[in-house]
Amino acid sequence: MKRLLTMLAILLLAAAAAAQTFPARPITFTVPWSPGGGTDTTSRTLAAVLAQSLDVNVNVVNRTGGGGVVGHLALAQAPADGYTIGAITVEITMLPHIGQTTLSYVDYTPLGLMINNPSAVTVRADAPWDTLDELLDHIRANPGELQASGTSLGGIWDLARIGLLLEADIDPDAMPWVPSQGAAPAFQELLAGGVDVVTAALAEAASLLGAGEVKVLGVMAPNRVARFPDVPTLKELGYDWSIGGWAAVAAPAGLPDDVRATLADAIEAAMASDEFIEPLTAAGFTLQPMNADEFGTFIQEQHEVNGRLLEIAGVTEE
Repeated sequence: MKRLLTMLAILLLAAAAAAQTFPARPITFTVPWSPGGGTDTTSRTLAAVLAQSLDVNVNVVNRTGGGGVVGHLALAQAPADGYTIGAITVEITMLPHIGQTTLSYVDYTPLGLMINNPSAVTVRADAPWDTLDELLDHIRANPGELQASGTSLGGIWDLARIGLLLEADIDPDAMPWVPSQGAAPAFQELLAGGVDVVTAALAEAASLLGAGEVKVLGVMAPNRVARFPDVPTLKELGYDWSIGGWAAVAAPAGLPDDVRATLADAIEAAMASDEFIEPLTAAGFTLQPMNADEFGTFIQEQHEVNGRLLEIAGVTEE
């Protein structure tokens, strides 16, 4: 009898544990990039708000290396139980096309888009073009004369250049790409006259724009950026093209529906909170919150579009 009672007690405890409302213990939030960067800052801000609303610790862990592959892989391979979530970035829609990983968007459960820092078309302050149309007309009339930069060959800002030129019915080769180690050295080359156009993030041009050293002819975003209200979108100028460096939240593929709903609702509410919006806006991030379903559609589209652009850039696997 005593043994039977003991077994019943164990079964009841197990059933009670199984019935606990998610989450019942701390959550790990993986970040595939180094501490202090944009994805890390955004993730830590979100994690702090989530910890309050979910009433459990949300511990941020940086898993760096391999150009983002290490952290993205760690998240994809974690148990799909909701206790490991993390940031995924635009690179996950690019890396599989160039053979750096077999991972893709299908390896994740989308939970929401956090930020999307859009590309812009930036030229020197003394450049002869005051509008985007004037620049594009010059490129058409003088193919190969102007050069652009902003990142490595086939990087996100190179894709920004390619997409812009294709939308304007211009061969991307008409404004060749000069690879750089990032936006900062590209802007240095712009000021020195080594390149003519930079298509990096608008936020990265902010200090030079404020100093009057550059002018921005347009931003590749769905809407004007609040921090730069005078910079028109490409869509306003007649070119339906937008692209940016984004960071989102996801979980491993196969997340149970009830856990997904709990996390997605909490993340959507967190991204609408002042505790999330105010510090990131003050830091210069462009917020573009999307809920789980919206982001699911967005990331699939990004995978397809970026794959085509990378092929045009000539960096995809044969």
